[in-house]
Amino acid sequence: MPDATQRSALQLPDGSWWDWEVITWAPAQFRLAAGYDLTYHHGLELVFHETTFVSCPSAFSDAAFRAPSPDELLQLSRQLGEEPPVVVAFDADAGGSEPMSCLIAAERLDVVHETVLRYWRDDAVPDQRFAPWAKPPTP
Repeated sequence: MPDATQRSALQLPDGSWWDWEVITWAPAQFRLAAGYDLTYHHGLELVFHETTFVSCPSAFSDAAFRAPSPDELLQLSRQLGEEPPVVVAFDADAGGSEPMSCLIAAERLDVVHETVLRYWRDDAVPDQRFAPWAKPPTP
């Protein structure tokens, strides 16, 4: 098992990533969206591929990413039979009196930094994409 000091905190691109929510939760892909207000759009997605472990709420705020602890890495190794290639740990406000510790393990992680509209707009510019549920109105 790799030494825990070899694991570092996830570095996010500059931006205001206050609100977070799960937008895809399936074995092949676990996707978190983030932004300063998730009402109309989000600007960041963490896309975990071949996810093997998830412990986080479906919505949270003020995520503080950190290196996974040796105990968390040991827990994953015991439960999964080996330490996965990607382990992301963070503490977040999930509405309780204290931050919640969260852990995600996967084969690969992509950090996607782009505007994703959460509602249909006919005048969207080419570098914007739509969330899967944002569809044009039916006639």
